[in-house]
Amino acid sequence: MTSFLDPLIAFVSAHPWLAYLTVFLAALLEAVPVVGSVIPGSTIILALSALVHGDGLRLEWMLAAAFAGASLGDGSAFWIGHRAKGEILSTWPMANYPRVVAQSEAFFHRWGALAVFFARFVPPIRAFVPITAGALGMSPLRFYAANIPAVLLWAPAHVLPGALAVSALHEYAGIPHHTDAKHFFMLAVIGGALIVALTVWAIRRRHGGGAIEPAAEQIRKDFR
Repeated sequence: MTSFLDPLIAFVSAHPWLAYLTVFLAALLEAVPVVGSVIPGSTIILALSALVHGDGLRLEWMLAAAFAGASLGDGSAFWIGHRAKGEILSTWPMANYPRVVAQSEAFFHRWGALAVFFARFVPPIRAFVPITAGALGMSPLRFYAANIPAVLLWAPAHVLPGALAVSALHEYAGIPHHTDAKHFFMLAVIGGALIVALTVWAIRRRHGGGAIEPAAEQIRKDFR
């Protein structure tokens, strides 16, 4: 794995703007309904955050890219729902995932504006609540009043851990700066994401599906 990370790290160091673009797109796509439920945006951002400082990436630009991507993604989803109203929730591709749409609606009805705030930290609901909020008639002022503070917390929560962890490995774990402390963090992030993904997959298999399930599959189960 380190043989794969070395050229990747070298490439990012030589082209930092691509890392910022990747962070922006990862944050943006996580907010896209349906797509955001399968894009490992958080994992990508956490892994790249290990390259802040020592590998040419600036903390402020990483934070800005994460904030901009998440804000644009959430805002675009909200406005699509706001313009299309409730009918967007029953058309493609939303219609293929009735269970998660129902969960998003229930989450929104229960918590109101707080649902927009909390959903930013809860996948896969994160990819559905903004468009649901718009479709159910939430005002833009209330949406942004909840969404912007959420994104302001979400971006540092994904960027700072890598930068701080690598610094801590250098300063407090006795790992010299010339060694690849960033490898430890990146491998831990990737390994942790794989473990979580496998655990979720196993739970869904055991219980016959999960939160995100195509409508055709749900109908087939209903008629068993």
